[in-house]
Amino acid sequence: MAPHTRVRLAQALTAPALALGIAVGTAAAPASAAVWSSCDQWGNTSLGGYTLYNNIWGSGAGSQCVWANSGTNWGVWANHPNTGGIKSYPNSKKVSNKTITSLGSLSSSYNVTVPSSGAYNTSYDIWDTDYDYEIMLWVNYNGAVGPLGTAQGTVTLGGHTWSVYKGSNGANEVFSFLRTSDSSSGTVNILPILKWIKDTKGWFGNETIGDVQFGYEITSSSGGLDFVTNNLTVSSS
Repeated sequence: MAPHTRVRLAQALTAPALALGIAVGTAAAPASAAVWSSCDQWGNTSLGGYTLYNNIWGSGAGSQCVWANSGTNWGVWANHPNTGGIKSYPNSKKVSNKTITSLGSLSSSYNVTVPSSGAYNTSYDIWDTDYDYEIMLWVNYNGAVGPLGTAQGTVTLGGHTWSVYKGSNGANEVFSFLRTSDSSSGTVNILPILKWIKDTKGWFGNETIGDVQFGYEITSSSGGLDFVTNNLTVSSS
């Protein structure tokens, strides 16, 4: 994870009109992309209550295209060079806009097909509405990638066991939960994780949760690799 670039993700998602400085190529999206596809750096669309972003934000990026049959079934083809530093975080997001104490539930189910090569993580990226705090939940990861911050031990929450890391990039606090074994499908009960951070650890207060994103934080995918979200649902009450 690149400490100095975490805040750029939040800024990029709200400022798609920024001048583009990365050549993203013109690779074709899969034929299954019946609804929408984009190879634009900040390409985005809304489908069925979810917002999809191509989101190529890191330096030294190569080509990347996102396609979607729906907000819950989508994928990415990416060809990023075998160099260090995060190149992109293509994702689908749903917005909560509720405080932690007013949430009755917040959960998500995922089913993905990811490559056996490359350097990446498959993760939830959850933000408060002020972008002061970032909660990452890594459900699988491969290659030379690692979380920001220092180890805080292991905890079992939301149906999974995680190695926890706490750090700061100078702009916001980052709490990373890395699943202790890789998973390509499952359900995460997110609310107990937020309550553990708030009530057990006291790392933040009763924050209003904004973006609940799920996607692929890609460092390298040389030669072109496919990342497929077979199904994703985010639900809250």
